[in-house]
Amino acid sequence: MIKYRLICDDAHEFEGWFRDSADYDAQAADELIECPVCGSEEVRKAVMAPSISRKSGSRGERLAAVQRDMEKAVARAREYVEKNFDYVGDKFPEEARKIHYGEAKERGIFGEASGKDVKALIDEGVKVAPLPNSKSTEAEKKTDTAGAPKLPNTSTKKLN
Repeated sequence: MIKYRLICDDAHEFEGWFRDSADYDAQAADELIECPVCGSEEVRKAVMAPSISRKSGSRGERLAAVQRDMEKAVARAREYVEKNFDYVGDKFPEEARKIHYGEAKERGIFGEASGKDVKALIDEGVKVAPLPNSKSTEAEKKTDTAGAPKLPNTSTKKLN
C-alpha cells in the first residue's frame, strides 16, 4: 500500500491510499478520485515532505482544519440530499418500507425516524443511513413518544 497526499483544483488537501503507484495512475486516468470536500475530480498528487516534528500548536491547527473540511463535506452531503431526495417527514419508516417492498416508486427519501424504527428497518433489510446535520439543534435532541432518542433526517436510496 502507498499513501499519497492529494490536492484538488480548489486547493483542498487530503490523503489517499492505493495498492501501488500504478493503481493511483489508473484511478486518476479514469477520474475515479474526487475531493471529499468539494467533489472536484481535478485531483493531483501534492508535494510530500518527510515527517518532521512540529511545534505543539500546529497539531491543533491541523485538527481544526480537518474539522472545517469535514463540516464542509457534511454540509455538501446534506445539501445534495435536500435537493435530490423527497422529504417525507415522520412518515419515513412507512415510506421506506413501501419503496423497499415495491409498493411505491423507487426514489431517494429523507425524513425522521426513531431509533426503534431505524433498527426495525435495518432488520428488514431496508437500506437506511443517518443524514448528517450541519449544526446541532435542540429539536434534534428530543425523544420520540416511546422515550427513545429521535434520529433526525434518516435517508434511504435503493441501490441496485
